[in-house]
Amino acid sequence: MASPSHRRPARKRRTALVLTVAAAAVGLLVCLVIALRPGGEADTVRTAAQDTAGARPTAPPTTHKATPASKASKAPKASKSPRTPKPAATTPSARPSATATRTPAPRPASGTAPLAGRIKPGTTYNGVATHYDAKDGDGACLYGPSPDLMVAAMNHTDYETSQACGAYILVRAANGASVTVRITNECPLPCAPGQIDLSKEAFAKLAGLSAGRIPITWSLQSPATSPALSIRYKTGSSSHWCGIQALGHRNPLARLEVRTGGGWTRLTRTEYNYFLSPNGTGCGGPLRLTDIYGEQLTVDGIAIRPDTVQPTRVQFTRR
Repeated sequence: MASPSHRRPARKRRTALVLTVAAAAVGLLVCLVIALRPGGEADTVRTAAQDTAGARPTAPPTTHKATPASKASKAPKASKSPRTPKPAATTPSARPSATATRTPAPRPASGTAPLAGRIKPGTTYNGVATHYDAKDGDGACLYGPSPDLMVAAMNHTDYETSQACGAYILVRAANGASVTVRITNECPLPCAPGQIDLSKEAFAKLAGLSAGRIPITWSLQSPATSPALSIRYKTGSSSHWCGIQALGHRNPLARLEVRTGGGWTRLTRTEYNYFLSPNGTGCGGPLRLTDIYGEQLTVDGIAIRPDTVQPTRVQFTRR
């Protein structure tokens, strides 16, 4: 039979084991109570876990947003792509500088041609039309035979020392009929201001020849004509005296100048539509022609060849 001293350690071991199990049971119970209690530490842990979990997806979107932002920073470069410049090419700043030397000046407002005489653009005149036998179309302007007979003689007053020569006039009758004629002749007094003496062929476009005289309105035109005007020296011209004439000009001619050592010298116009240099100044040299709108054309290389039509490469702008 064992002595009491040997049994005491066994009881102590059992007691320690029971205490350990009891402590574990109590701890487990406490954990369950805490876990089930609202607002306990478990909730705090769970919330922190959610915050931590939410922080993870936040970072990647920030990274993804950075990528579009980096692409957006490259967007201005995209404006240099072949597709974008098309609208840019049509901006006002792109074209005018490239097209300004080829674009005709805008047509002046009514009556504002600075060098116009009695016959002004944009003005409608009242008068009467008569008719005459124009034959080959030649007349006081000394152009020579006309390629067509849609020609007319301007009354003495509006003829204005041949400034009307070569002008294109649109004539309208009261019945609505109209015809465009070129002034190649002068209708002397008693032709009244506003009166136009038409070739028979032109008058017939408005009324029967038997009408003889009809009321009309007329206005200056700037039509499509030959692509270039011509120059002719008068018979007898030389380096000591010359007469110079312009033919086929679209707009009425206001001035003809010759180049001299001091610049440009304006020549005097005659009633027979030649510009004279009585002492030969500038004869055979460069010429400068100015229409009633102020446009200037310079012609060089026209030799003194009397009574010879010499074409140029220039023409006044259509207005």
